[in-house]
Amino acid sequence: MDLPARIGKYELQEFLGGGMSHVYRAQDTVLGRTVAVKILTESGCKDAETKARFLQEARTAGGFAHDNIISVFDFGEDQGRPFIIMEFLRGQSLRDAIKTNSTGDTRNKLRLALQTARALEYIHSRRIIHRDIKPDNVHMDAQGRIKLMDFGIAKSHNVALTRVGFTLGTPYYMAPEQVLGQQVTPLVDVYAFGILMFELFTGRKPILGDSIEKVFQQILNEPLNLQPLRDANVPQPVIEMIERCTQKAPQARMQGFGAICVELERMLEEPPAPVATLETTGVAQTPYSSARISVPVTTVPQQEPLPGFMQYLPESLRTQEWFIGIVAVAVIVGMTIAVLILREIFRAF
Repeated sequence: MDLPARIGKYELQEFLGGGMSHVYRAQDTVLGRTVAVKILTESGCKDAETKARFLQEARTAGGFAHDNIISVFDFGEDQGRPFIIMEFLRGQSLRDAIKTNSTGDTRNKLRLALQTARALEYIHSRRIIHRDIKPDNVHMDAQGRIKLMDFGIAKSHNVALTRVGFTLGTPYYMAPEQVLGQQVTPLVDVYAFGILMFELFTGRKPILGDSIEKVFQQILNEPLNLQPLRDANVPQPVIEMIERCTQKAPQARMQGFGAICVELERMLEEPPAPVATLETTGVAQTPYSSARISVPVTTVPQQEPLPGFMQYLPESLRTQEWFIGIVAVAVIVGMTIAVLILREIFRAF
């Protein structure tokens, strides 16, 4: 370690990674629990805005209390270096889960998306915009519980730390208005959530490019290609949600995570679609779990059994149509005989 092995009551035990800030697994020597300690580096401390942003992250995340958001226990400074004490998460990032194909079936992916949406609905209710939604900033534990994290560039309604002309965010997930350096609203998180869902369901980014210029060109001018979602057999309602979330014009997107959560919950409430089999359609179908999607099942109508006397007719006449015709003729003949008999009876009187 390049830092003292102890910060206050926290004993640093393992370096976990980082860039402008380093993250360590540590032990709270008073409470006896494992925590994560995030410490701003020396180079980060030299930049006033970076330091201010780090402290703002601590204050922002420290005010959250939600099952799907990482908990911040404490923050402060040690020898001039700011630090944040957070809950220690076991599991993997959503990015790694996607890479290893461990996000489960369609319904489980919907559960992961719903938890993420609930976390974003909560922070938006607190008038916070995350501005950096991506699989790397979503953590998934072994039980499939989601934790939203990394509020380093989150924007509060009453705090502005962005330099003029400086764009913040991860390029592949940035909304057009972020690329253009325009005023951001919570709808930038809606856009990024749509991109995240695309990646969750297909295993690939919808926007590709080997340079920032090409990535920004696609974001600003090229419609999102939804074909990979169809190729992956993603249910149509999910495709439609992704399409609505990623509209280039903010006013054309879904207007908040309240509506997104309602739709995701409705999809999960729908029972899995029936799977057609060779006996019903003559074509083998690939089963997969889905939500709000129907698989048509064709059934062969059963013939009603015919009376025994029909077996004496030629085979071509042993049909329901001929049976109905015979019955109709019999009824007419019977009624005619009945009328004649009644007529003769009346004449006798």
